[in-house]
Amino acid sequence: MTNQLYYNSAYLTEWQTSIRTISENEDGIFVVLEETAFYPHGGGQPCDEGTIGGINVIDVTLEDEVIWHKVESLPVESSVLCRLNWDRRFDHMQQHSGQHLLSAICLELFDAQTLSFHLGADYATIDVELPELLAERFALLEREVNRHIYLNHEIACYFVTGEEAARLPLVKQPKVTGGIRIVETKGVEYNACGGTHVSSTGEIFMIKLLKSERQKGNTRIYFLCGYRALQEFNENQRILTALAQKFNTGKDEILDRLDKWEQEQKQLQWELNAQREKNDEFVLHELLAQSKGGLVAHMFEDRSLKDLQNLATRLAAENGIPVLFAAGADNKVLMAYGGEGDFACGAFFKEHLGGYNGKGGGSDKLAQAGFGTRDEALAFYEFAKARWSV
Repeated sequence: MTNQLYYNSAYLTEWQTSIRTISENEDGIFVVLEETAFYPHGGGQPCDEGTIGGINVIDVTLEDEVIWHKVESLPVESSVLCRLNWDRRFDHMQQHSGQHLLSAICLELFDAQTLSFHLGADYATIDVELPELLAERFALLEREVNRHIYLNHEIACYFVTGEEAARLPLVKQPKVTGGIRIVETKGVEYNACGGTHVSSTGEIFMIKLLKSERQKGNTRIYFLCGYRALQEFNENQRILTALAQKFNTGKDEILDRLDKWEQEQKQLQWELNAQREKNDEFVLHELLAQSKGGLVAHMFEDRSLKDLQNLATRLAAENGIPVLFAAGADNKVLMAYGGEGDFACGAFFKEHLGGYNGKGGGSDKLAQAGFGTRDEALAFYEFAKARWSV
């Protein structure tokens, strides 16, 4: 069994040790140390990173009481100096200790047990036995958990026997019967846990609850602790400052300015739509005037496919004639038909697209297709126009 130094102190960052085993296979190079402070994946907490003899550690796993360190290359020496990535370790300590405190306060305030914990690269989550968490209770939870941070409760970690564990008011009794590690937040809770933790709640610094959502009949709470919470505050502050400068107003007036801006945009959109309607009327009359052989056909360079769909369906429905449009910028062709004949746009496209490397289809009344090149789109457009004119 590997000597797990992180159980002696979560603050150890450098130690000298010997390599016990090296294993090399298709998954990489793996090293077993006589003793290690690298925490392996487990209990919702990611593994530590760092170096072994100057070689980067990229993964750490626990298998049958042996800790395997995946490294980038083969170590040269058997005696190695190991260094832990302290920023990553302390971040995990803050998040994990913060989770314990948050779970304890959820239990105290709402009698809600924590079902699971996940510590991700960007945020952490807990799932608790609550059907929902309303805004007032959400705010209360955040205030109360931060109050306990400021009380700076001591956090102690130690091992007990199964009999001793049975006498403790544990949140949940462990399945193992011996060598049980307890994380005690003085005056708050006792928890069986193998993770790394700060020595007092004050080191969590702060907890920011981001949001809550329903999850399979329970509630998932997203949160940040410590430096992650500070980074979130700084990023939000940067965005608020940029918005205040953009609108030339104070931060407390940004929402009012956004409401005003939204109303202005709605008015501009209404005016734009009205102008587009007038322009479409003009375009429709021009297209009808230029139609030949009962077909309206035109190549557009500056219209979106959505605009052309609206124009084509309207023109076809109002006049009962076939309409063929090409969007030169998008290499697309569409056809609409509003007449009473047996012509089907979708069937026509399906029959002939293959000869022009086109992909698409549609209904009897409307079909469209895309092409790999402009030349292919134009060739199909000319073919369709010629076929209708015959």
